[in-house]
Amino acid sequence: MVGGEAGLAAALAGLLPRFLRSPVIQDSSSKPKFKYMLGSCMYGYTDLQEIMPEVKKIGASAIDLWPKVHGNQREQLEKMGEEKFVELLERYGVRLGCITQYKLGPLGLHDEMRLAKKLGGSTIVTGAVGPRGLKGLELKAAVAAFIEKMKPHLEIAEATGVTIAIENHANSLIESPESMRYLAELRPSKKLAIAFAPYHLPQEADALSKLIRDLGNSIEVFYAWQHGMGCMKKLPKKQELLQMPGRGQLNFKPLIAALEEVDYRGWVEIFMHPFPRGIPILETTAEVTEEINRARAYLQSL
Repeated sequence: MVGGEAGLAAALAGLLPRFLRSPVIQDSSSKPKFKYMLGSCMYGYTDLQEIMPEVKKIGASAIDLWPKVHGNQREQLEKMGEEKFVELLERYGVRLGCITQYKLGPLGLHDEMRLAKKLGGSTIVTGAVGPRGLKGLELKAAVAAFIEKMKPHLEIAEATGVTIAIENHANSLIESPESMRYLAELRPSKKLAIAFAPYHLPQEADALSKLIRDLGNSIEVFYAWQHGMGCMKKLPKKQELLQMPGRGQLNFKPLIAALEEVDYRGWVEIFMHPFPRGIPILETTAEVTEEINRARAYLQSL
């Protein structure tokens, strides 16, 4: 490492420990204080300078950087440079929690894991690769084959301390509860985990809570996100917001109880998708933050 890279490394080394020392805030009540993380794409393509102060306003300690098309904050990091990004984190007392990277896929994360480590991040969310629509032993074999492909990448995950969290996503190998259970059962490392998205699963609270209990500590990210009326076409805003906790029909109480029961220590990200992608879920930054806080108050009341 020479020249500018050495200077950047020294700057990062000087900044990172101060905001990484902050422990997860513990709630004095009987309810756990979840480790909330703010998804940058909730604000569309809003500038990071404007989003960063919102992290603590919603009770979060970290930010999840999303790239285009959902957000463009990962590209903003690239443009501003690592040192300025770390200075921004430091200014607002925020840490990098996660980088979401579907475009790169689970087999293309080498550089991203190294970047996450350098910036103090601990998680990367992505999707799976492999055949779709399988069940039973065929599905188990396909999940095992996917995990085999992941092993060289998990070596880097282990070396960097970064967890690769696979979201259960529509039209993916890891989509159904069965596929999620196989991933949890067969994973060779805790650095391969699950990003649990209720939106993409049957909207049955008891079944979702059982799945949480079955998966236990294999869950790295929990999206507080329900299906509502979906997010794949233009809807009146009131209907689109039914994806948010406390607005749609899904009762999150059994899910929260299951998270408590397994002593969940991973990230909680209050989430939804707007249509079209790349716009804030509501018109102003203040309105987005207010809506996330409404959802958080609902979750904390359960």
